[in-house]
Amino acid sequence: MAHVPVPGSQLTGGPTAFEDAIPASVLDLLATLWTAGHAAYVVGGSLRDVLLGRRPDDWDMASNAEPEQVIELFSGAVYENRFGTVAVRRDGEVFEITTFRTDHDYADFRRPHRVEFGDTIELDLARRDFTVNAMAWGARPGEEPALVDPYDGRSDAAGRLLRAVGDPSARFEEDALRMVRAIRLATTLGFEVEAATLAAVVEKATLVAHLSGERIAAELDKLLAATTPSAGLRLLSETGVLASISPELAAQRGVPQNKVPGEDLWDHTVRSVDAAPAARPIVRLAALLHDVGKPATFADGRFMGHDAVGAELAGAFLDRLRSPRAVRDRVVELVRQHMFSYESSWSDAAVRRFIGKMAAIGDGALDELLDLRAADNVGSGLPAGAGHLDELRARVAAELRADLVLDRGGLAIDGTDLIDTLGLTPGPRLGRILEDLVERVIADPALNERPTLLLLARAALTEDR
Repeated sequence: MAHVPVPGSQLTGGPTAFEDAIPASVLDLLATLWTAGHAAYVVGGSLRDVLLGRRPDDWDMASNAEPEQVIELFSGAVYENRFGTVAVRRDGEVFEITTFRTDHDYADFRRPHRVEFGDTIELDLARRDFTVNAMAWGARPGEEPALVDPYDGRSDAAGRLLRAVGDPSARFEEDALRMVRAIRLATTLGFEVEAATLAAVVEKATLVAHLSGERIAAELDKLLAATTPSAGLRLLSETGVLASISPELAAQRGVPQNKVPGEDLWDHTVRSVDAAPAARPIVRLAALLHDVGKPATFADGRFMGHDAVGAELAGAFLDRLRSPRAVRDRVVELVRQHMFSYESSWSDAAVRRFIGKMAAIGDGALDELLDLRAADNVGSGLPAGAGHLDELRARVAAELRADLVLDRGGLAIDGTDLIDTLGLTPGPRLGRILEDLVERVIADPALNERPTLLLLARAALTEDR
């Protein structure tokens, strides 16, 4: 298809050309390449986002200039990988310029074993995943910048349709991640997956098992950040992709739940994920995994110990995804603790112990656990504050406003005081006395005074002899 001038009516917000949407720094990079006699274009998702009225996250470029030529043109440029991508810093941002290329020899369903550089933008666009990502704006030397849209991605963007470039089965055999990305993009953009493309996802879903955990995690994180992640989660399940990502989650389909009539355990999970705050990605991930232990523990209509089993399965799943240790450990603990049972009869000391237990997990863990329980409630067809959760939140807030002691660090004395005053020596005995003092102060915060604690420590020392 020839270069197509861009009509202003296609651009949300009224600009008359892509120049009005593309940052000046990007236009400057393109101009440098054009002046040097190279073809250069903005490519991919940024153009799609402009047509949709969205703010692009990045601005990728492609050129027939080879990496060494790009490096010569831009001081400080760095050749990032063997696939022809050069990173260029401009105005405090880093932009990627990739040489036109043709991929060959996809043997592991993940990445090309061999890449050849190409001569034309049309050949470069032919290797891309979806039509809405297979557009380019730019020019060959001596031409006026224009849109290159050989697969009519502009029409698909207008129709909010996600369609593979060429044969979808071939695209997914080249890189199985494209199937996960199709579902993520449909979810985050509010698109429908075109019928033949969707059928190819179902046909090739098992190839997702070849992908690295890091690549799956990156897509899953973006999907969970969507306004309504359940749309993508259900599509993962219905296409069979979920079974390749997590057989444990896929096993939730069909497991009965006595919660929302006509809905099963998987329905409960996706409802819970939707209800978790989008601004708390840890909670959304924990909501996805909070009942992962139920299929393995289901017996006689009950799920005994599913929280403990779920914590182990969640940890194994996040290990497969190579999740950062801090993320992995926090989610595991939230899954382990999500079945806490609060009663209005709890004493103030019991509330303080509950706060202390979660504080030991890390800052913010208590808020995340309460948000997880609220999402679990909604997923069960209940109000978010069911189970006296709102009352518990209020009591927690009241305790936190006080001078709350949660651990040894909050005591009015420390181990050195006990060593100097009572003649104790470092060791388990000293630790036991300090822990006893923490428990006493949690039960009665008024005891947290130096003279009182020294008297209590002396008494504990006498009883310990």
